[in-house]
Amino acid sequence: MRDKSINVLLIEDSPAHVVIIREMLKAKKDIEFNIVHVKDLSEGLNYLTSGDTDIVLLDLGLPDSTGIETFDKIHAQDRDIPIVVITANADDELAIEAVQKGAQDYLVKEQTDSDMLIRSVRYAIERNRMYSVLRGLVLIDDLTGLYNRRGFIALGKRNIKLADRTKKRLLFGIADLDGLKLINDSFGHKEGDRALLETVQILKETFRETDIIARMGGDEFAIIAIEASIETANVVTARLKANVDRHNLKKNPDRRLSISIGVTFYEPGSHSSIDELISKADELMYMEKNAKREP
Repeated sequence: MRDKSINVLLIEDSPAHVVIIREMLKAKKDIEFNIVHVKDLSEGLNYLTSGDTDIVLLDLGLPDSTGIETFDKIHAQDRDIPIVVITANADDELAIEAVQKGAQDYLVKEQTDSDMLIRSVRYAIERNRMYSVLRGLVLIDDLTGLYNRRGFIALGKRNIKLADRTKKRLLFGIADLDGLKLINDSFGHKEGDRALLETVQILKETFRETDIIARMGGDEFAIIAIEASIETANVVTARLKANVDRHNLKKNPDRRLSISIGVTFYEPGSHSSIDELISKADELMYMEKNAKREP
């Protein structure tokens, strides 16, 4: 592992243990540990929404949360950040439960020295990198390089939680490449794959880099646009149509693209599930698709 600087979020309410942990990490001279300390769970959750964090060192006994629920809440906030539990509770059953739920390690304060802590932090980050690669293999669509359905569902749930915390509206969209079967039947599946890749490019031109685009399967794509206003639906629909028209001007008229889209919104605090949002956007997409078929 080649880290020279590691950003640590230390969630610990004991001033004495904060000092001890800081001194332990300082013992390794060839690595700079940038430590941000917060004293309770709510501060930690808030920091994770905006902070640049490589690893969390978490005490399970905090003023506003105790036990395994403390880990559960931090882990649910951002599952991509490794967590090392460092606590005074030498409970083997609790340690096993924490690791089974995703903790990279479980350290008991009185039994931990500098070498043990630093080794745990470095191994945790490296293992998490490896797990991220493996997760990517099952979350990415082979053809397009976009997130697949599983990846979209995971990211959608995470963004819903973030929207509830930040009070920011989300746009959920379902887009469908019209007539893919006809393209496959008329020109072959290789040309169908090319049409799907062209659709991906059009969607990327329509939405922002910060938005999430996924291939749900076949000819269907899903989109999450963060911090969206109600007017965003009309804007992206018009932009999509313009981008499709511009693309078709360059193509053989026998193989032009048509994309239907349905858009709905997640309102913070509404408790709508991601399945409900996908279903609603899908329904609106089919309404647009059917309207195109009407004479």
